Amino acid sequence: MATSSSLCMFWFSLLAIFSNVALKADARAFFVFGDSLVDNGNNNYLATTARADNVPYGVDYPTRRPTGRFSNGYNIPDLISQAIGAEATLPYLSPMLTGQNLLVGANFASAGVGILNDTGVQFVNIIRMPQQLAYLEQYKQRVSEIIGQQETERLISQSLTLMTLGGNDFVNNYYLVPFSARSRQFALSDYVPYIVSEYRKILMRLYELGLRRVLVTGTGPLGCVPAELAQHSRNGECSEQLQRAAGLFNPQLQNMLDSLNQEIGSHVFIGVNIRQSSIDFISDPERYGFVTAKVACCGQGPYNGIGLCTPRSNLCPNRDIYAFWDPFHPSEKANRIIVQQIMTGSTDYISPMNLSTIMALDAMANV
Repeated sequence: MATSSSLCMFWFSLLAIFSNVALKADARAFFVFGDSLVDNGNNNYLATTARADNVPYGVDYPTRRPTGRFSNGYNIPDLISQAIGAEATLPYLSPMLTGQNLLVGANFASAGVGILNDTGVQFVNIIRMPQQLAYLEQYKQRVSEIIGQQETERLISQSLTLMTLGGNDFVNNYYLVPFSARSRQFALSDYVPYIVSEYRKILMRLYELGLRRVLVTGTGPLGCVPAELAQHSRNGECSEQLQRAAGLFNPQLQNMLDSLNQEIGSHVFIGVNIRQSSIDFISDPERYGFVTAKVACCGQGPYNGIGLCTPRSNLCPNRDIYAFWDPFHPSEKANRIIVQQIMTGSTDYISPMNLSTIMALDAMANV
């Protein structure tokens, strides 16, 4: 009886520990920086053309209304929040982001931005990276007024961060027009190391501001999105130029992250190879339940890849069988595949470890 009783107490104690770990994991704040792949509504509050606040955006969101997400429903940050058992973050510019809502974290992302400040100039009024970082400093001050400076630093250091940049530096800068200013300034083989070095400065600033777990995504297969197929493809083949750009950028980005971690002495920056996830369902869409990875659900022209998604666009009746929602952005279902790889994928998808492993390690460290 004594042995049986001790065994019961052991399992009860173990269960209590894991329950405590789960609660601590769920409680961590979440911060989001970057572009339209992760913007959840900041641009709604700006006088810019880079917006997703019209129907049919949000057609599959719970409210069935546009939210500012460039998606038919949830985007990647939403799905990460769901996967880790956290509340979804609000856009930093939302008037609802006050009081206790601040403690959940914040989304600072803005559609159209890039690593470089001259990326997305055609959108005029967007939250470029220096301002996103300035908003984080402002956020810390606002939270300090609620919970004090010491607790704010703890909240920041134990938080999770998602950073998504890079695609616009090619699509909306280097290749925006023939003979763009940047393409005249740099050969592609020189441009990529340049923007990676500039990205490094942004990431180091996040570290200086106290963030200690940062998921950094590479670019998707830029040359295979419906917008590029519509403009440059004759028979559905991907744009070689943009595919080459992504092929140069992603490995150099991962090398930079590895170098940063080595310099810091900790796995602060986690490389997410979204390109690999996207290539999986582009090269074999049927395997993931998609009918097509070439035609956008919402758009017009060849591959539904011309212009923006508007109320007058063609709209597919079943978004779950389309890998792309609009000419540039994945559907909610595709986003779910990407987030699943972030949560449980091998080092082909996320390096040096997946988010489930990170959450378990961090929760145990904070027990």
